[in-house]
Amino acid sequence: MAKRDYYEILGVPRNATEDEIKRAYRKKALEYHPDRNPGNKEAEEKFKEAAEAYDVLRDPEKRAIYDRYGHEGLNQSGGSPRFEGMNMEDILRHFGFGDDIFAEFFGTRRSGFGSRGHVKGERGSNLRIRVKLTLEEIATGVHKKIKVRRQLRCSSCNGSGARNQSDVETCSTCRGAGVVGRITQTPFGPMQTAVTCPACNGAGQTIRATCPACRGEGRVVAEDTIDVDIPAGVHEGIQLSVSGKGNAGLRGGPSGDLIINIEELPHDQFTREGRNILHELFINIADAALGAQVEVPTLEGRARIKIPAGTQSGKIFRLRGKGLPSLEGHERGDLLIHVNIWTPKRLTDEERRILEQLRYMPNFNPSPTKEDRTFFERVRDVFGS
Repeated sequence: MAKRDYYEILGVPRNATEDEIKRAYRKKALEYHPDRNPGNKEAEEKFKEAAEAYDVLRDPEKRAIYDRYGHEGLNQSGGSPRFEGMNMEDILRHFGFGDDIFAEFFGTRRSGFGSRGHVKGERGSNLRIRVKLTLEEIATGVHKKIKVRRQLRCSSCNGSGARNQSDVETCSTCRGAGVVGRITQTPFGPMQTAVTCPACNGAGQTIRATCPACRGEGRVVAEDTIDVDIPAGVHEGIQLSVSGKGNAGLRGGPSGDLIINIEELPHDQFTREGRNILHELFINIADAALGAQVEVPTLEGRARIKIPAGTQSGKIFRLRGKGLPSLEGHERGDLLIHVNIWTPKRLTDEERRILEQLRYMPNFNPSPTKEDRTFFERVRDVFGS
Protein backbone atom coordinates (compact mmCIF):
# COMPACT_ATOMS: atom_id res chain seq x y z
CA MET A 1 0.00 0.00 0.00
CA ALA A 2 1.35 3.43 -0.96
CA LYS A 3 2.41 5.67 1.87
CA ARG A 4 0.47 8.85 2.59
CA ASP A 5 2.01 12.28 2.14
CA TYR A 6 3.87 13.30 5.31
CA TYR A 7 2.55 16.86 5.24
CA GLU A 8 -1.00 15.54 4.92
CA ILE A 9 -0.47 13.19 7.89
CA LEU A 10 0.53 16.07 10.19
CA GLY A 11 -1.93 18.49 8.62
CA VAL A 12 0.64 21.18 7.79
CA PRO A 13 1.47 23.04 4.55
CA ARG A 14 4.65 22.20 2.63
CA ASN A 15 6.23 25.49 3.73
CA ALA A 16 5.52 24.85 7.42
CA THR A 17 8.15 26.03 9.89
CA GLU A 18 10.00 23.73 12.29
CA ASP A 19 7.85 24.96 15.21
CA GLU A 20 4.63 24.40 13.26
CA ILE A 21 5.69 20.83 12.44
CA LYS A 22 6.60 20.16 16.07
CA ARG A 23 3.28 21.50 17.37
CA ALA A 24 1.36 19.47 14.79
CA TYR A 25 3.14 16.28 15.81
CA ARG A 26 2.50 16.86 19.52
CA LYS A 27 -1.17 17.28 18.71
CA LYS A 28 -1.31 14.05 16.69
CA ALA A 29 0.72 12.12 19.28
CA LEU A 30 -1.71 13.10 22.01
CA GLU A 31 -4.76 12.45 19.85
CA TYR A 32 -3.72 8.87 19.08
CA HIS A 33 -1.88 8.01 22.30
CA PRO A 34 -3.00 4.66 23.82
CA ASP A 35 -4.03 6.33 27.08
CA ARG A 36 -6.79 8.02 25.13
CA ASN A 37 -7.38 5.05 22.80
CA PRO A 38 -6.98 1.87 24.90
CA GLY A 39 -6.84 -1.25 22.73
CA ASN A 40 -7.34 0.73 19.52
CA LYS A 41 -4.93 -0.72 16.92
CA GLU A 42 -5.91 1.87 14.32
CA ALA A 43 -4.96 4.68 16.70
CA GLU A 44 -1.64 2.97 17.39
CA GLU A 45 -0.86 2.79 13.64
CA LYS A 46 -1.75 6.45 13.21
CA PHE A 47 0.49 7.28 16.17
CA LYS A 48 3.44 5.58 14.46
CA GLU A 49 2.49 7.09 11.08
CA ALA A 50 2.66 10.57 12.62
CA ALA A 51 6.01 9.71 14.24
CA GLU A 52 7.41 8.64 10.86
CA ALA A 53 6.24 11.86 9.23
CA TYR A 54 7.71 13.97 12.03
CA ASP A 55 11.04 12.12 11.94
CA VAL A 56 11.45 13.15 8.29
CA LEU A 57 10.04 16.68 8.32
CA ARG A 58 11.95 17.81 11.44
CA ASP A 59 15.28 16.90 9.79
CA PRO A 60 16.34 19.50 7.15
CA GLU A 61 18.31 16.97 5.07
CA LYS A 62 15.64 14.25 5.11
CA ARG A 63 12.96 16.86 4.40
CA ALA A 64 14.90 18.19 1.38
CA ILE A 65 15.24 14.66 -0.06
CA TYR A 66 11.54 13.95 0.57
CA ASP A 67 10.41 17.26 -0.97
CA ARG A 68 12.39 16.53 -4.12
CA TYR A 69 12.16 12.76 -4.54
CA GLY A 70 9.37 11.58 -2.23
CA HIS A 71 9.33 8.30 -0.31
CA GLU A 72 11.54 6.54 -2.88
CA GLY A 73 14.30 9.08 -2.35
CA LEU A 74 14.29 8.37 1.39
CA ASN A 75 14.46 4.63 0.77
CA GLN A 76 17.44 5.06 -1.56
CA SER A 77 19.32 7.35 0.86
CA GLY A 78 18.72 5.19 3.94
CA GLY A 79 16.80 8.02 5.56
CA SER A 80 13.46 6.24 5.81
CA PRO A 81 12.49 6.13 9.52
CA ARG A 82 11.86 2.84 11.31
CA PHE A 83 10.17 2.48 14.70
CA GLU A 84 9.75 -1.29 14.92
CA GLY A 85 10.14 -2.55 18.47
CA MET A 86 9.66 0.89 20.03
CA ASN A 87 6.70 1.63 22.25
CA MET A 88 4.88 4.96 22.39
CA GLU A 89 7.03 6.45 25.13
CA ASP A 90 10.26 5.41 23.38
CA ILE A 91 9.12 7.08 20.17
CA LEU A 92 8.34 10.35 21.95
CA ARG A 93 11.65 10.27 23.84
CA HIS A 94 13.39 9.60 20.51
CA PHE A 95 12.22 13.07 19.50
CA GLY A 96 13.22 14.64 22.80
CA PHE A 97 9.71 15.26 24.17
CA GLY A 98 10.27 13.24 27.35
CA ASP A 99 7.62 12.31 29.87
CA ASP A 100 6.44 15.91 30.29
CA ILE A 101 4.02 15.38 27.41
CA PHE A 102 2.14 12.78 29.49
CA ALA A 103 2.04 14.90 32.63
CA GLU A 104 0.80 17.90 30.67
CA PHE A 105 -2.19 16.16 29.16
CA PHE A 106 -2.95 13.18 31.37
CA GLY A 107 -2.36 14.74 34.79
CA THR A 108 0.40 12.31 35.74
CA ARG A 109 3.62 11.02 34.36
CA ARG A 110 3.53 7.53 32.93
CA SER A 111 5.73 4.93 34.51
CA GLY A 112 9.18 4.79 32.95
CA PHE A 113 9.64 1.02 33.19
CA GLY A 114 9.99 -1.70 30.64
CA SER A 115 7.98 -4.88 30.56
CA ARG A 116 10.43 -6.53 32.96
CA GLY A 117 10.19 -3.77 35.55
CA HIS A 118 13.66 -2.25 35.20
CA VAL A 119 14.22 1.48 35.25
CA LYS A 120 13.86 3.09 31.86
CA GLY A 121 16.51 5.74 31.34
CA GLU A 122 17.30 8.39 28.81
CA ARG A 123 17.96 7.88 25.12
CA GLY A 124 21.53 7.17 24.03
CA SER A 125 23.53 9.65 22.01
CA ASN A 126 24.00 9.48 18.26
CA LEU A 127 27.27 8.07 16.99
CA ARG A 128 28.99 9.69 13.99
CA ILE A 129 31.45 7.92 11.72
CA ARG A 130 33.06 8.64 8.36
CA VAL A 131 32.97 6.06 5.54
CA LYS A 132 35.29 6.38 2.54
CA LEU A 133 33.98 5.16 -0.82
CA THR A 134 35.49 4.71 -4.28
CA LEU A 135 33.65 5.95 -7.36
CA GLU A 136 33.06 2.30 -8.30
CA GLU A 137 31.29 1.71 -4.97
CA ILE A 138 29.26 4.90 -5.40
CA ALA A 139 28.22 3.76 -8.88
CA THR A 140 26.74 0.44 -7.72
CA GLY A 141 26.01 0.92 -4.01
CA VAL A 142 27.82 -1.20 -1.46
CA HIS A 143 27.30 -3.30 1.65
CA LYS A 144 29.79 -2.49 4.40
CA LYS A 145 30.60 -4.20 7.68
CA ILE A 146 31.75 -1.35 9.91
CA LYS A 147 33.57 -1.88 13.19
CA VAL A 148 32.89 0.79 15.79
CA ARG A 149 33.37 1.21 19.52
CA ARG A 150 30.08 2.19 21.06
CA GLN A 151 28.02 1.85 24.20
CA LEU A 152 26.07 -1.42 24.16
CA ARG A 153 23.36 -2.64 26.50
CA CYS A 154 24.93 -4.42 29.48
CA SER A 155 24.34 -8.16 29.16
CA SER A 156 24.79 -8.75 32.92
CA CYS A 157 21.77 -6.70 33.95
CA ASN A 158 19.98 -6.50 30.59
CA GLY A 159 20.33 -2.74 30.70
CA SER A 160 18.55 -2.18 34.02
CA GLY A 161 21.65 -1.01 35.88
CA ALA A 162 20.66 -3.12 38.91
CA ARG A 163 22.69 -5.96 40.42
CA ASN A 164 19.58 -8.14 40.67
CA GLN A 165 15.93 -7.65 39.81
CA SER A 166 15.18 -7.54 43.52
CA ASP A 167 17.43 -4.47 43.83
CA VAL A 168 14.92 -2.38 41.88
CA GLU A 169 12.49 -0.65 44.25
CA THR A 170 9.50 1.57 43.82
CA CYS A 171 10.39 5.17 44.61
CA SER A 172 9.09 5.98 48.10
CA THR A 173 8.74 9.68 47.30
CA CYS A 174 6.43 9.47 44.27
CA ARG A 175 5.26 5.87 44.84
CA GLY A 176 6.15 4.92 41.31
CA ALA A 177 4.35 7.78 39.55
CA GLY A 178 7.54 9.60 38.53
CA VAL A 179 5.95 12.92 39.47
CA VAL A 180 4.94 14.68 42.65
CA GLY A 181 2.35 17.37 43.23
CA ARG A 182 3.39 20.96 43.83
CA ILE A 183 1.18 23.83 44.99
CA THR A 184 1.79 27.10 43.15
CA GLN A 185 0.23 30.40 44.17
CA THR A 186 -1.34 32.20 41.20
CA PRO A 187 -3.52 35.35 40.87
CA PHE A 188 -6.45 32.94 40.72
CA GLY A 189 -5.49 31.13 43.89
CA PRO A 190 -3.41 28.04 44.65
CA MET A 191 -2.92 25.64 41.74
CA GLN A 192 -1.57 22.12 41.90
CA THR A 193 0.82 20.99 39.17
CA ALA A 194 2.80 17.82 38.57
CA VAL A 195 6.61 18.08 38.53
CA THR A 196 9.37 15.52 38.06
CA CYS A 197 10.10 13.56 41.20
CA PRO A 198 13.45 14.79 42.58
CA ALA A 199 14.21 11.45 44.27
CA CYS A 200 14.08 9.22 41.16
CA ASN A 201 14.34 11.89 38.47
CA GLY A 202 11.02 10.79 37.02
CA ALA A 203 11.85 7.10 36.69
CA GLY A 204 9.42 5.97 39.38
CA GLN A 205 11.93 3.45 40.72
CA THR A 206 15.30 3.51 42.40
CA ILE A 207 18.17 1.03 42.38
CA ARG A 208 19.33 -0.23 45.75
CA ALA A 209 22.47 -2.03 44.48
CA THR A 210 24.00 -1.33 41.07
CA CYS A 211 25.29 -3.83 38.53
CA PRO A 212 29.07 -4.26 39.00
CA ALA A 213 29.66 -4.75 35.26
CA CYS A 214 28.21 -1.40 34.14
CA ARG A 215 28.24 0.44 37.52
CA GLY A 216 24.54 1.17 37.29
CA GLU A 217 24.47 2.69 33.80
CA GLY A 218 22.98 -0.33 32.05
CA ARG A 219 25.53 -0.05 29.23
CA VAL A 220 29.18 -0.85 28.56
CA VAL A 221 31.67 0.26 25.89
CA ALA A 222 32.66 -2.49 23.44
CA GLU A 223 33.56 -3.04 19.80
CA ASP A 224 30.61 -3.83 17.56
CA THR A 225 30.24 -4.73 13.87
CA ILE A 226 27.37 -3.01 12.09
CA ASP A 227 26.02 -4.00 8.66
CA VAL A 228 25.29 -0.94 6.52
CA ASP A 229 23.79 -0.81 3.03
CA ILE A 230 24.93 2.35 1.25
CA PRO A 231 22.77 3.19 -1.79
CA ALA A 232 24.18 4.06 -5.21
CA GLY A 233 24.54 7.72 -6.11
CA VAL A 234 25.66 9.15 -2.76
CA HIS A 235 28.14 12.01 -2.77
CA GLU A 236 30.74 13.71 -0.61
CA GLY A 237 29.23 15.24 2.53
CA ILE A 238 25.89 13.41 2.46
CA GLN A 239 24.75 11.90 5.76
CA LEU A 240 23.00 8.56 6.13
CA SER A 241 21.22 7.52 9.33
CA VAL A 242 20.91 3.98 10.70
CA SER A 243 18.23 3.98 13.39
CA GLY A 244 19.09 2.44 16.76
CA LYS A 245 22.76 1.75 15.98
CA GLY A 246 24.22 4.59 18.03
CA ASN A 247 25.09 4.46 21.73
CA ALA A 248 22.79 2.50 24.04
CA GLY A 249 20.53 4.50 26.31
CA LEU A 250 21.08 4.95 30.02
CA ARG A 251 19.47 2.17 32.12
CA GLY A 252 17.48 0.59 29.30
CA GLY A 253 16.65 3.74 27.36
CA PRO A 254 16.44 3.51 23.55
CA SER A 255 19.65 3.65 21.55
CA GLY A 256 20.68 6.65 19.50
CA ASP A 257 21.29 6.54 15.76
CA LEU A 258 24.43 5.88 13.73
CA ILE A 259 25.14 8.88 11.49
CA ILE A 260 27.35 8.04 8.49
CA ASN A 261 29.22 10.85 6.74
CA ILE A 262 30.22 9.91 3.19
CA GLU A 263 33.71 10.74 1.93
CA GLU A 264 34.76 10.15 -1.69
CA LEU A 265 38.24 8.75 -2.32
CA PRO A 266 40.25 10.41 -5.13
CA HIS A 267 40.33 8.38 -8.37
CA ASP A 268 43.43 8.02 -10.54
CA GLN A 269 41.41 8.00 -13.79
CA PHE A 270 38.31 10.11 -13.21
CA THR A 271 37.16 13.44 -11.81
CA ARG A 272 33.56 13.74 -10.65
CA GLU A 273 31.25 16.56 -11.74
CA GLY A 274 27.84 15.79 -10.24
CA ARG A 275 26.57 12.65 -11.98
CA ASN A 276 29.11 13.05 -14.82
CA ILE A 277 32.70 11.84 -14.63
CA LEU A 278 35.60 13.29 -16.63
CA HIS A 279 38.59 11.39 -18.03
CA GLU A 280 41.71 13.00 -19.52
CA LEU A 281 42.73 11.09 -22.69
CA PHE A 282 46.18 11.67 -24.20
CA ILE A 283 46.80 10.74 -27.86
CA ASN A 284 49.72 11.39 -30.20
CA ILE A 285 49.62 13.80 -33.13
CA ALA A 286 49.48 10.98 -35.68
CA ASP A 287 46.32 9.47 -34.15
CA ALA A 288 44.74 12.92 -33.97
CA ALA A 289 45.56 13.69 -37.61
CA LEU A 290 44.86 10.26 -39.14
CA GLY A 291 42.14 9.02 -36.77
CA ALA A 292 42.29 5.93 -34.58
CA GLN A 293 40.41 3.46 -32.37
CA VAL A 294 41.51 3.84 -28.73
CA GLU A 295 40.58 2.22 -25.42
CA VAL A 296 39.34 4.31 -22.51
CA PRO A 297 38.53 3.28 -18.92
CA THR A 298 34.98 3.27 -17.54
CA LEU A 299 33.62 2.46 -14.10
CA GLU A 300 32.62 -0.98 -15.43
CA GLY A 301 35.82 -1.81 -17.33
CA ARG A 302 37.23 -0.72 -20.73
CA ALA A 303 35.51 0.70 -23.80
CA ARG A 304 36.71 1.55 -27.33
CA ILE A 305 35.97 4.90 -28.95
CA LYS A 306 36.68 6.25 -32.42
CA ILE A 307 38.95 9.27 -32.79
CA PRO A 308 37.99 10.91 -36.13
CA ALA A 309 40.74 12.18 -38.40
CA GLY A 310 41.56 15.81 -37.69
CA THR A 311 40.53 15.71 -33.99
CA GLN A 312 41.71 18.84 -32.19
CA SER A 313 43.17 18.99 -28.71
CA GLY A 314 40.41 19.83 -26.23
CA LYS A 315 37.71 17.85 -28.05
CA ILE A 316 35.24 16.25 -25.62
CA PHE A 317 33.55 12.93 -26.42
CA ARG A 318 30.52 11.82 -24.42
CA LEU A 319 29.69 8.22 -23.48
CA ARG A 320 26.08 8.43 -22.36
CA GLY A 321 25.02 6.52 -19.27
CA LYS A 322 28.59 5.69 -18.25
CA GLY A 323 28.66 8.11 -15.34
CA LEU A 324 27.12 7.86 -11.86
CA PRO A 325 23.47 7.21 -10.97
CA SER A 326 21.33 9.76 -9.20
CA LEU A 327 20.45 9.07 -5.58
CA GLU A 328 16.84 8.32 -6.49
CA GLY A 329 18.08 5.82 -9.08
CA HIS A 330 16.15 7.13 -12.11
CA GLU A 331 18.93 8.83 -14.08
CA ARG A 332 22.59 8.17 -14.79
CA GLY A 333 25.28 10.64 -15.79
CA ASP A 334 27.77 10.45 -18.64
CA LEU A 335 31.48 9.75 -19.07
CA LEU A 336 33.18 12.75 -20.71
CA ILE A 337 36.45 12.07 -22.57
CA HIS A 338 38.65 15.17 -22.84
CA VAL A 339 41.23 14.77 -25.61
CA ASN A 340 44.78 16.04 -25.11
CA ILE A 341 47.31 15.78 -27.95
CA TRP A 342 50.61 14.67 -26.48
CA THR A 343 53.71 16.64 -27.47
CA PRO A 344 56.88 14.52 -27.14
CA LYS A 345 59.52 15.94 -24.80
CA ARG A 346 62.44 14.02 -26.34
CA LEU A 347 63.10 13.28 -30.02
CA THR A 348 65.46 10.97 -31.86
CA ASP A 349 67.39 12.33 -34.81
CA GLU A 350 65.01 10.59 -37.23
CA GLU A 351 61.93 11.95 -35.46
CA ARG A 352 63.38 15.44 -35.50
CA ARG A 353 64.14 15.16 -39.25
CA ILE A 354 60.57 14.08 -40.03
CA LEU A 355 59.06 16.90 -37.98
CA GLU A 356 61.37 19.44 -39.64
CA GLN A 357 59.99 18.31 -42.99
CA LEU A 358 56.40 18.67 -41.71
CA ARG A 359 56.94 22.02 -40.01
CA TYR A 360 56.44 24.15 -43.13
CA MET A 361 53.91 22.02 -44.98
CA PRO A 362 50.63 23.90 -45.58
CA ASN A 363 48.32 21.61 -43.57
CA PHE A 364 50.53 21.89 -40.48
CA ASN A 365 50.03 25.66 -40.21
CA PRO A 366 47.28 26.46 -37.64
CA SER A 367 44.14 27.80 -39.33
CA PRO A 368 41.37 27.85 -36.67
CA THR A 369 37.78 28.59 -37.69
CA LYS A 370 34.75 29.79 -35.77
CA GLU A 371 33.88 26.15 -35.13
CA ASP A 372 37.13 25.69 -33.20
CA ARG A 373 35.83 27.26 -29.98
CA THR A 374 37.86 27.62 -26.83
CA PHE A 375 38.18 24.77 -24.38
CA PHE A 376 36.16 26.66 -21.73
CA GLU A 377 33.28 27.18 -24.12
CA ARG A 378 33.20 23.46 -24.89
CA VAL A 379 33.27 22.53 -21.20
CA ARG A 380 30.51 25.02 -20.46
CA ASP A 381 28.34 23.52 -23.20
CA VAL A 382 28.96 19.96 -22.01
CA PHE A 383 28.21 20.55 -18.34
CA GLY A 384 25.39 22.93 -19.08
CA SER A 385 23.59 20.47 -21.35
